[in-house]
Amino acid sequence: MHRYTLSELSRALQQGDFNSEELTRHYLDRIETHDAQLNSFITVTEELALEQARGADLARRSGQAGPLTGIPLAQKDIFCTQGVKTSCGSRMLDNFIAPYDATFITRLKEAGTVMLGKTNMDEFAMGSSNETSYYGPVRNPWDTGRVPGGSSGGSASAVAARLAPAASGTDTGGSIRQPASLCGITGIKPTYGRISRYGMIAFASSLDQGGVMTQTAEDAALLLNVLCGLDERDSTSLDQPVDDFSARLEQSLDGLRIGIPEEYFGTGLDAGVETVIQEALREYERLGATLVPISLPNTHLSIPAYYVVAPA
Repeated sequence: MHRYTLSELSRALQQGDFNSEELTRHYLDRIETHDAQLNSFITVTEELALEQARGADLARRSGQAGPLTGIPLAQKDIFCTQGVKTSCGSRMLDNFIAPYDATFITRLKEAGTVMLGKTNMDEFAMGSSNETSYYGPVRNPWDTGRVPGGSSGGSASAVAARLAPAASGTDTGGSIRQPASLCGITGIKPTYGRISRYGMIAFASSLDQGGVMTQTAEDAALLLNVLCGLDERDSTSLDQPVDDFSARLEQSLDGLRIGIPEEYFGTGLDAGVETVIQEALREYERLGATLVPISLPNTHLSIPAYYVVAPA
């Protein structure tokens, strides 16, 4: 079961191959067996998960199931979760029990998902290796001597190790995209304002955005379909229609132009990393995209600019 994508799990639950309680127990068993090596979870919410799974099975039997009903997920420990510790990977919030749910959590609850627990992260999302957590470093499941990236390293590690089929993350300057890359999974930082930040503990409100970490682009689209949309409790939330993000997954990339900055391919780029990037670019071309050489001469100023904008 743990090798299934979200889409495959959705179909299997709909067909009755197994129920949500069985699926949830399977993932809880995997967490118990494997997470001691990875340290990807801060809190495992076993009782809550099984209660939610039984509720999802009941909803399915009464004909009220949607595409995500009964699917277990992991949540980055930066989202407030009512009645569950929300620590932000910090000692300061080690005993903080959130009194309400973040909108991100609410929307997934309304979609019928099950919360397996809260994942480890760099303290207050300030890090890029997941080595700064009060609860200890997270390890990369492909090589436990290496980092998984950060700050959403716990989520990335859990999804890569199939301890959860998908997980939430947050991204200020790469905290979804970088660990997703280091762990070999799919990660997306949506456009700022697409997903509500209400109940998401801030690092930099001017940049922070919630997003998802999954096995495939199709899985990411399924989650974004329920997560995006206006939230009146977040003043930066965008009032735009939520299209079906799954609708164009099979379209050709003909006509898409991808700029390739020459500054990204110079001194300091690891040869192995460059090989993988070039393979990906060739795949984009095969799918119909056109690669266009460009220059971003101020790239060397990007990190100083980030640290000016982030606290602003």
